[in-house]
Amino acid sequence: MPTTVSLVKAQSYAIDELMLQLEQMLEPLGGMSAIVKPGDRVLLKPNLLTGARPTKECVTRPEVVYCVAELVKAAGGHPFLGDSPAFGSAHGVAKANGYLPWLDKAGVPVRELHGHRYATDASGELAHLRLSKEAMNADVVINLPKVKSHIQLTLTLGVKNLFGCVPGKMKAWWHMEAGKDRDRFGTMLVETARTIAPQLTIVDGIIGHGGNGPSGGEPRALGVLGAATDVFALDRALVKILGADPAMIPTVAQSIRLGYCPDWSEIEFPLAHPDELAIADWDFPTQLMPIDFGMPRVVRSTFKHLYIRFIKEPMTVYANR
Repeated sequence: MPTTVSLVKAQSYAIDELMLQLEQMLEPLGGMSAIVKPGDRVLLKPNLLTGARPTKECVTRPEVVYCVAELVKAAGGHPFLGDSPAFGSAHGVAKANGYLPWLDKAGVPVRELHGHRYATDASGELAHLRLSKEAMNADVVINLPKVKSHIQLTLTLGVKNLFGCVPGKMKAWWHMEAGKDRDRFGTMLVETARTIAPQLTIVDGIIGHGGNGPSGGEPRALGVLGAATDVFALDRALVKILGADPAMIPTVAQSIRLGYCPDWSEIEFPLAHPDELAIADWDFPTQLMPIDFGMPRVVRSTFKHLYIRFIKEPMTVYANR
């Protein structure tokens, strides 16, 4: 049976227009009611990378999260937002990027993600991954990535966004432990995504982040929204739109090698086809950087995370009282 990837052209974050486009895009998948049932606890997992560059499209736009939350509630679900940013807290990064008024309007709480080890179908060191119990215990996970270039992985899309369900500084440990081998690091990301198994992925590509991402580049209009119940198929379609070589994207290359991504001939596009949305001049990183983190970098990263999470953010809250 073909895998459906629903793609639409989209140029605006205006709520009325965005809501119509999301509903149109989800219709071939059966609508939100086919994903969310009454009473479901629904994790909305955006890309909340950083609060340091709020005007540079480094995170999923809050308007997208708001509209998805409203669709979840209309289906009878109970949405909550969660992520585990590299620096600071989910609440702090959400606040810095203008999320809080939208979340308040939709009645969506923010939850920090905490870890537990879960068995996977993989073997060896990937047989038990430390993942967010909030994600694993949710009835439904809706993955909400941002289209971005990435100086280590070329692109960060739906699969990589689920690395945010790896709690705390475990992410830095994986960079140090598995980052010397791009294929192994890509396999870890793929197994993480496969274990979390989001019921729906909706990608924000209206305005992406090009160049030396995931945060050092610049906003770039792309004009695309995409949705699928298969995150691997959606990522493959986006790679086609951006004109990248799948072999150069570790998450896509490994999902194909492991047999998790459908063959191109098995993917159905009921709305726009990737060829209709393709661009020839996406801003890829000027130079790829090593994935691995050495111990000094892990230590610095850990202290920076702790400083922002437990000193800087609380001080900002106190100063604003």
